[in-house]
Amino acid sequence: MKTVQISLNSIDKVKSFVNEITKYDYDFDLVSGRYVIDAKSIMGIFSLDLSKPIDLNIHAENQDADNIIELLKPYLV
Repeated sequence: MKTVQISLNSIDKVKSFVNEITKYDYDFDLVSGRYVIDAKSIMGIFSLDLSKPIDLNIHAENQDADNIIELLKPYLV
């Protein structure tokens, strides 16, 4: 598992982020404070405080996680 911080501060960013990660069979969790949300759930994401960076947990093998992080560069803090 790898963890990175991302910023999803607009509706368009949330939609494109979810579209990117749904291409993968791995699990993705967004962690904000004590809340853990499935990152593939648009409704779940909108229940978080999007004005602050959010931790993204990528449950994948290290090599695959590195490739995914590379594709998620536009969202990284």
